[in-house]
Amino acid sequence: MKHLTFFLLLSLSWLCCQPVYANNIDNVRIWPSPDSTRIVLDMQQKPIFRLLPQQGQLLTLEIDQLSSARLGKLAGESDLLKSIRVQKVSGRNTVRVLLDVNGVVRGKAFYLAPMDRYGHRLVVDLTDVTAERANSAPRTASRPTQGGAGRDIVIAIDAGHGGHDPGAIGPKGTYEKQVTMAVSDRLITLINQQPGFRAVLTRSGDYYIHVNKRPDIARTKQADVLVSIHADAAENRNASGASVWVLSLKRATTELGRMLEKSEQHSELLGGVAEVIKDSANERYLAQTVLDLSMNHSMTTGFDVAGAVLRELGKVTKLHKKEPQSASLGVLKAPDIPSILVEVGFISNHAEEQRLKTRSHQHKLAQAVANALIQFFKKHPPADSKLALAKTSGRPAVTTNLPVRSSASNVAASVRIANPASSPRLSAAPVPSRSVGSGRIITHKVKAGESLSMLARQYGVPMSRLRELNKLKNDNILIGQTLKVPQP
Repeated sequence: MKHLTFFLLLSLSWLCCQPVYANNIDNVRIWPSPDSTRIVLDMQQKPIFRLLPQQGQLLTLEIDQLSSARLGKLAGESDLLKSIRVQKVSGRNTVRVLLDVNGVVRGKAFYLAPMDRYGHRLVVDLTDVTAERANSAPRTASRPTQGGAGRDIVIAIDAGHGGHDPGAIGPKGTYEKQVTMAVSDRLITLINQQPGFRAVLTRSGDYYIHVNKRPDIARTKQADVLVSIHADAAENRNASGASVWVLSLKRATTELGRMLEKSEQHSELLGGVAEVIKDSANERYLAQTVLDLSMNHSMTTGFDVAGAVLRELGKVTKLHKKEPQSASLGVLKAPDIPSILVEVGFISNHAEEQRLKTRSHQHKLAQAVANALIQFFKKHPPADSKLALAKTSGRPAVTTNLPVRSSASNVAASVRIANPASSPRLSAAPVPSRSVGSGRIITHKVKAGESLSMLARQYGVPMSRLRELNKLKNDNILIGQTLKVPQP
């Protein structure tokens, strides 16, 4: 009995001297992007950690209660991170992970709980401060024209997920990010083959961009439309087919309010003309009007583009939803850019996963989306584009030329023309009038959500006649504006 008591006391004493639990770093995964890098440490247990302030070129992450000072398997590299190593803290059950960085970075560390195929993760995000400042510098929203020939129509292609975020994972292990990048690569090639069109990518490699930043990238690239490519997933493995999503009115209104609250963005939203407006109240009024116009145009256009994409997709694959669906998705948050999210199929469906992996099906999907975009913009080119100018050269404009996303400076100019008191230094050049027929003239007061193209369809008259009769330099109209409408 004495021997047993001694053994129990000895065991208890040994246990009291041990850490609460022993943790380890199994793997380190490095995910670079153009101006940031994410470092993911796969842990055996939930870590106790702290990130110390940067000292020179060194950023230090302290992790308590590690059983060994090893990094495990290391995968990936980044120009922002020169080296990564570990150091045991003398006299403490603590390990320091030393990150040797290039330049000035801003670091953030946080824990992610187990999810899907991942276990406990300790994440360190490094942001290149110099690159971030350069990217956040004010930009003019006006597009440079190419002499008198007009500009290309710019289509931003967003490959969903990327980097450490694989998206949905199919039954056979196919990552959504692989499918979205493959379809996007084919889509950008097909669009760039068309004269008068230029496609750009929000991400060009296997790295992660937060969904809220993707519309901002499209804006800096002066995109006329943003197309985000995704693959759907559901618990019901029988669910299949493609669908297209557009921005919900609730999300658009919320984002519009946020943009207005950020007064430092007004110059960008107004295309640089905010310098003319010295009074802050007038500047806010102008920004409000510009964004109202942009939101009306972009939401109407986004819905029309979504319908066109669905019709083309229906020729090459089954449709899960035959009408555009609205949602409050982060990638669709821009009220000033027409945006759609294309779900090319259900990766969670066994048969559809296999099709989504094949190059032939990826090409068919990309071709369908490209056909829809090209056909739509050929029918409704932005007023200052090559296609619009080519349509009207040498003959009267009799077709609908919807400015899918007129640059903010063009919209702002139309606002100042309608409200000359807000900008006495600028005036509208008179537009030569032509005969608009001898029919009766009625008036229409513009309401929220209406656009010139919508009114043209409503009254059954060409947009060109509305522009001529009301002496409009472009297709932008104001809420409360009274328009003359010719009747047959």
